[in-house]
Amino acid sequence: MEARFNEGAPVNPASLAAARRSQRWIRAWVVLGLAAYVLLPWYAIQDATWYEAVPQVFGRAEGANGLMQAATQGRGWLFIGLAGLLLCAVGAWLPAGKAQGRWLLAGGAAGAIGLAVAGFTIGAKGWSFAALNMQFGELAVNQFGIGAGGFVALTALVLLAAFGMARLGLFKGDLFVSAAVVGCGVLMALFIAYPVSKALAGAFFDEDGQWSITAFVARVFTERIWGVGCLSGGVRCGVAWNTLVLALLTAAGTTFLGTLMALMAERGSKRGQGALRVLALLPIITPPFVVGLGLILLFGRAGVVNQLLEGMFGIEPTRWFYGMPGVLVAQLFAFTPIAFMIMRGVVQGIAPSLEEAAQMLRADRRRTFLTVTLPLLKPGLANAFLVGFIESIADFGNPVVVGGQFSVLSTDIFFAIVGAQYDQGRAASLAWVLTLFALGVFALQRGLLGKQNYTTVSGKGDAGIAMALPDGVRRTIYCIALPWIAFTAVVYLFAFAGGFVQTWGRDYTFTLNHFKNAFALEWGQFGLVWAGTAWNSLITTLKLAGISAPITAALGLLIAWLLARNEFKGQGLFEFGALLAFAIPGTVLGVSYILAFNVPPFELTGTGLIIVLCFMFRNLPVGVRAGTAAFKQLDRSLDEASLMLRASTSQTLFKVVLPLLKPALVAALVYSFVRAMTTVSAVIFLVTAENELATTYIIGRVGNGDYGIALAYCTVLMVLMSLAIALVQWVVGERKLGRRGAAPQHQGHHKMEGLA
Repeated sequence: MEARFNEGAPVNPASLAAARRSQRWIRAWVVLGLAAYVLLPWYAIQDATWYEAVPQVFGRAEGANGLMQAATQGRGWLFIGLAGLLLCAVGAWLPAGKAQGRWLLAGGAAGAIGLAVAGFTIGAKGWSFAALNMQFGELAVNQFGIGAGGFVALTALVLLAAFGMARLGLFKGDLFVSAAVVGCGVLMALFIAYPVSKALAGAFFDEDGQWSITAFVARVFTERIWGVGCLSGGVRCGVAWNTLVLALLTAAGTTFLGTLMALMAERGSKRGQGALRVLALLPIITPPFVVGLGLILLFGRAGVVNQLLEGMFGIEPTRWFYGMPGVLVAQLFAFTPIAFMIMRGVVQGIAPSLEEAAQMLRADRRRTFLTVTLPLLKPGLANAFLVGFIESIADFGNPVVVGGQFSVLSTDIFFAIVGAQYDQGRAASLAWVLTLFALGVFALQRGLLGKQNYTTVSGKGDAGIAMALPDGVRRTIYCIALPWIAFTAVVYLFAFAGGFVQTWGRDYTFTLNHFKNAFALEWGQFGLVWAGTAWNSLITTLKLAGISAPITAALGLLIAWLLARNEFKGQGLFEFGALLAFAIPGTVLGVSYILAFNVPPFELTGTGLIIVLCFMFRNLPVGVRAGTAAFKQLDRSLDEASLMLRASTSQTLFKVVLPLLKPALVAALVYSFVRAMTTVSAVIFLVTAENELATTYIIGRVGNGDYGIALAYCTVLMVLMSLAIALVQWVVGERKLGRRGAAPQHQGHHKMEGLA
């Protein structure tokens, strides 16, 4: 799908072949768009899949194709897209050049924009806006949500417009880059910016539904949010300052712990590395409320720690853990694995030859670590800090479970939405504050990294040996990381044991009844029967998570590549758009999806697709940040050498760059899958009886007091996701950098593993 074309340049066979290949792609998309108008149902039919509606495409029913809808059912606005495709068809058969680009851009943009405007202004009851109704009168014809035909036709129009932009010289004439930037931009606009802006706009409407800046100011600048004299030693801080301080502490702590564990996993002893990697990732493969329960069983008023302190020292149990200390520990516990996954790939990518060069210049290992190794970790540290900060401000599960009277913005947003009075305006105002916090840290991160270069993986051979960690660093890592990992094991031992006892806290008799009730299998008259009550939710969750995870990882790494390897106008806005879904609490994102996709042109509420989309764009930023940190280490000469050898941009991306991004790919795949399996807040309003998820089933059981079944289910999820992580790592494999396997050790040192 790629070609570079310069009018007037001498033509050689390679460029001629590339031009022919790009022409075939353009014509293929024109044909596909026209076929969608004739062979597929234009609208989505209620209670029927698109292929069940195919027999109706040539009739006059709701399942008719776009051409029939426009010609016989009064929906003449659909001719706009068809006219755009015909303009593109004229351009597709012109020779590659600016003339072709003008035809493609005009047809694609006019068709896509025309259909989009008609889609958003005409709904299931005619005009979607009262102002249009007053201006033009009642509209006799309506339209439903977009179906397979409309989706394919719109996709074709958008890509053809992107091809036209490339032919006109934008994106250096590269069709693949142009299509990727425009396509990803449209996706983020539709499924991040549009629903989030629809939800955030509620902050500017008063109680009567009238637009009002005063209403926004009154909601945002309140004592509840900002406190009274907090920064000058006042009595109490508002939830905004609570959120900011907690997020900064969490981001710093998770980045520090994740880096220590990454160094331990890549530069530490071979013994126990497998167990380390499993234990480091355990917190993200369990629903957050299970972690909170385990921490309460340890540190709560009746927890093991308080009981020991009372028995040994006579200290009366208190609720010291509930509040800032408890939330901070819970968030460190939950988000350190993300920093570990990001930092592990960055540590792997450090070229040993750089460390060897410093040592040859008589720098000892401590000085080499501080002046060479640590500075090369800056991209990973910055990205891990940013992700930790955004995760913290958007998290509401941990503050709800162990926060006590300590309030943060996310919990206030949650209660504003699901409380006794539904106050969308207040929730939107609080979400604005969160978004501004995220934007501030994002700008700070970009300012610190700037245009600095951190390339450590180049096209040159590097068979160097990874430097052994300095003694002081190694001892620090073991003294901090090992107790933290042991702490992880203890908390999960509590959570694991809860599913095997009769009643936690009262009857510790061993039993398997909880597993039988949830996951029983029986032989019936027609064969095997999934008799357990949890099978439906587990199968649905596995299916939706399995669909969303690879798409999320691929899209995240593609966006990271666009940001790291290409320059185009609006790049900063493009990058922030990819992070916007992370800055919004999951509850707000779920509500925004209901508000945005409950009416035409996107009627997705109640379907599995809306859950997949929510999973994708909620988890997208981790793939983007992990990929961005990894790309910072790859020398551009690798891409350029491939292109000089006549490979296309897409071939270079998939055959040269992607194999060097395996740690980032593993991080994106693992995170996307396990978060889709364990997320609560973003999908709590999107599930239905047909699409019940594992977490909503568990919450229902906890609400009914069936803690044994809930913990048994969590145990099954932990086992399944551990197997999934192992499968991902086995399928993707390790990155091969051509380095020797082990570093020679000095006296008394443990054997260190290299970066092979």
